[in-house]
Amino acid sequence: MIIDWYAYWAIGRRPAKYRSVRLDLLSARTGLTTEQYITCCVLISLSFGAVTGIIGYLIAQMLFFPEVHTSLFNIFGTTIPAVTISQPTLPEMVQRSLVALLFFVAATLLIYQLLLRYPGMVKNNRSVRINLTLHNAVSYMYAMRRGGAEILPIFKSLSDNAEIYGEVAYECRQVVRDTEYFGMDVVSAIRNLSLTTPSEKLKDFLEDFVSIIESGGNVANFLGSRVRVYQDDAQFEQKQFLSTLQLVAESYVTLFVAGPLFLIIIMVVLGLMGQTSTVQLSAVVYGLIPIGSLIFIIFVDMISLHTDDVRRMTRRVVLREFRDVRVVKREGDECLFSLLYRNDRWKHLWEFVRHPLGWFMTDVKRTFLVTVPLMLCYLAFVYVVVPQYQDFELYLNVVDDHLIIALLIVLVPYAVLFELWRRKVRGIEKSIPEFLSRLSGINRVGLTPARAIAVLEKTNLGLISYEIHRIKRDLDWGGLFSDALVRFEHRVQTAAIARNVTLITKASEMTGDIAEILSIAANDARMSETLKRERLADMITYIIVIYLAFGVFVFVVVVLDWNFLSVLRDMGAGESLKDLPSSMLAITEAGTLIIISRLLFHACLINAIFSGLIAGQMGEGSLPAGVKHTVIMLVISLIIFNLAF
Repeated sequence: MIIDWYAYWAIGRRPAKYRSVRLDLLSARTGLTTEQYITCCVLISLSFGAVTGIIGYLIAQMLFFPEVHTSLFNIFGTTIPAVTISQPTLPEMVQRSLVALLFFVAATLLIYQLLLRYPGMVKNNRSVRINLTLHNAVSYMYAMRRGGAEILPIFKSLSDNAEIYGEVAYECRQVVRDTEYFGMDVVSAIRNLSLTTPSEKLKDFLEDFVSIIESGGNVANFLGSRVRVYQDDAQFEQKQFLSTLQLVAESYVTLFVAGPLFLIIIMVVLGLMGQTSTVQLSAVVYGLIPIGSLIFIIFVDMISLHTDDVRRMTRRVVLREFRDVRVVKREGDECLFSLLYRNDRWKHLWEFVRHPLGWFMTDVKRTFLVTVPLMLCYLAFVYVVVPQYQDFELYLNVVDDHLIIALLIVLVPYAVLFELWRRKVRGIEKSIPEFLSRLSGINRVGLTPARAIAVLEKTNLGLISYEIHRIKRDLDWGGLFSDALVRFEHRVQTAAIARNVTLITKASEMTGDIAEILSIAANDARMSETLKRERLADMITYIIVIYLAFGVFVFVVVVLDWNFLSVLRDMGAGESLKDLPSSMLAITEAGTLIIISRLLFHACLINAIFSGLIAGQMGEGSLPAGVKHTVIMLVISLIIFNLAF
């Protein structure tokens, strides 16, 4: 009740500030009113502030405690302060309470301000996603309009394909909602959408679209001209994105490869003077490198052009045309029906036995069904075989190689099959523009799309020729052209093919003259392939830089361990410690040297994991594509450290 009152009071006190929040909520399609969102912000901020205040109190308790001793040994090989519980005095209570209050107020205000800006962040993110898929959505609208569809059915059909056209289709649902549930006419609904959409490009398109409708202009010609304009805009945005990605790649190499390496060298060298401990080195290895890399991955994902996130919704059709027909059972058919049921039940198993590789390539994540149990069995075997050493560092030094091998058991099959599937798909996608261009040319001379497929079956278009043969076989068995294309899409499962198939099937359902639609689809596919080649060509340099930076990282760590720490170990074993300065005695302890060697090895492994993933994300636009780079770097680290030491 109090929080609800505060929400209404805050909005009434500063209406201009919360008006922007209301507009951001509306454009972000959160479904919340401003009062509801402010209430949620206050509750979340107070909860987070309370937790932070408790943490601040505990920190203050450790800072102002008079009795502190070190006795607890942890996995980092250092000592952690362990406080002795006693009754605090009044000044100590006041100090701790003030620190807790400061933490509470700072955390509450910070989270509250961040939450107020969150709808704006979602709005900007949706705007980018709308701009990326707008030319595909306008192509779909153009195809339907050329077939004679009215304005509202166009928006309704586009909204039904949200899994293909993404945020643009979700925006079109606002038009369908306003017309079907709120009783608006289609022009008013489109104008209302132009006022609330987060994308300026979509807003300009809708305003021009309304002007064409009200003036009685040719809507099909307008949509066709906008398709070409937006395709040119997409090429320009891709070039801007590549420039940004180049800057980000250079920043990653500097901040999260060269930077941690510099810190590691400094810390190990400072150990000569007894001014460092393994805690700081552990913080860099287990904290700075992985957390910084994760933040970098999230940042690249936020600025990336997500055009491949397409999920096709499969609708199951139940035939009821013969539900009133009486079924006559004849004697002697029972065995035939049982044989048919048994064959249907075992069909998928036999397909897997005949083509196991194809079953895994259909969905590469299926490899985890085999590799994860193998990994667990291997870890169980290692746990049984390896002696349970009392020294934890010695046990970890023996086991960590086996942990990497277990990880490789999972990653290697996934990387290999994903790369095979990706090369197959890339080969098919490279042939799509030529396939659509020839299909358009054949359709211009008067042949239907189904007859055009029969002509194209006799040509050699690369990897797609086999799929054309399968489409032709579906047509020969009496299937529809649209159904054959949808089955082709399910076999390949890529975003570009999903969009093209959706566009062609809808156009073929509306009219038989789809030559212009096929030409636009061919240009769009050709543009997409050009952008992919440009991205790979521009990013291949930075992928090589990442490999070189990783090689330098491993080389420096190996030299540091081999020519410095091993010398100290030999001096300690030869009882030559009396020749060393007193400041170096701490680092020459056997346990400390083992810990530092282990941290250097783990730094290379962690760097290999994240550098590989980032190389795939920048070069090919997806983290799974970086698994192969991760595998290569992990194998290099494992071999070098086992051969060198």
